[in-house]
Amino acid sequence: MRICYLDCFSGISGDMVVGALVDAGADPSQVGQELGKLRLEGVCPAFEKCARGGIAATKFRVQAPPERKHRHLSDIEELIRRADLPGRVVERSLSIFGRLGQVEARLHQVPLEKVHFHEVGAVDSILDIVGACVGLEALEVEQVYCSALNLGWGSVETQHGLLPVPAPATAALVEGKPVYARGPAAELTTPTGAAIATTLAHSFGPLPPMRLRAAGYGAGERDFREQPNVLRVLIGETSEALEATTVSVMEANIDDQSPQLLGYALERLLEKGALDATLEPLTMKKSRPGILLRVIARPEDQETLAQVMFEETSTLGLRIYTAERRVQARSSVDVRTPWGPVRMKVSESGSFVPEYEDCRRLAAESGAPLKRIFAEANAAYLRSPAGRSPKS
Repeated sequence: MRICYLDCFSGISGDMVVGALVDAGADPSQVGQELGKLRLEGVCPAFEKCARGGIAATKFRVQAPPERKHRHLSDIEELIRRADLPGRVVERSLSIFGRLGQVEARLHQVPLEKVHFHEVGAVDSILDIVGACVGLEALEVEQVYCSALNLGWGSVETQHGLLPVPAPATAALVEGKPVYARGPAAELTTPTGAAIATTLAHSFGPLPPMRLRAAGYGAGERDFREQPNVLRVLIGETSEALEATTVSVMEANIDDQSPQLLGYALERLLEKGALDATLEPLTMKKSRPGILLRVIARPEDQETLAQVMFEETSTLGLRIYTAERRVQARSSVDVRTPWGPVRMKVSESGSFVPEYEDCRRLAAESGAPLKRIFAEANAAYLRSPAGRSPKS
């Protein structure tokens, strides 16, 4: 599957996304041709090569006559639907504007149909959003991933006056997503960029496992001294093991809580997405017996799981550090046993093991020893075509 990773180390805006996708290999003439289908009078999209902080990048610009009108969501949706654009471009574009509309309706406390867009309803923002979706389609991207978002800091001038960074719309769009502020006093993540990232991204965090095919850099308007003002996109295919390669390890030492409550905490952590959670005995200060609770988490799940640890245990603090993880791709094969079917988990190197819950259920239903069902499942797999393959 072709994927795109948005590396927002210097924020993200709509024009940066379009420029980065063209820089990564999308045909600029094709992008311009598709945007022409919107039939916006006097509008001319253009691409130019430039540098930001010493990094060669592509800048996307929209030349358009000044506009005084503000568009409602329905106006923009009609504009996109009447254009002869690929289905996925239309779907993605409408999803982004729909998300923007919901945020604006909440911020201004008006019904969705009465929302009128200011900056993001302007011609250049419409072309930014549709152009980003056209670029993804040109590169045949099926799924988007995103890094944590650098929002910037300070203030920004808008049609509503001077606002703090992040602007209210940006802050609402990135709720629940990993964010930070680093670099110059400027707006690095715009509402348009935030809408694209939070609508299209499958998840936020470190680079997913992939075979890298291309990288592209989209230039922002300003050239900062502190850091290159670019958005990087990485294009590639997913590797066989679609799992986090960088994980957060979260630990707490506990010596004043019932083991029953800790067992429940373990269950909740796994339900909330922990990759693994364990309890280990240890001797703490003053020779008191205690328990080490260790949780392995995807970086994007770290804050959610930390909250669960504080809610369900008596700990007052956590240790959190980053670790590297290596995984093998796994598949599932069904085998037949005298007591019923059992799923076998098979790694890419050929290792295999019966699914415990399947064997446990058959043992409970039949009264047969669990170890016998395990043995028969292993034997059945070795007799199967999959088990006789060279890897096995």
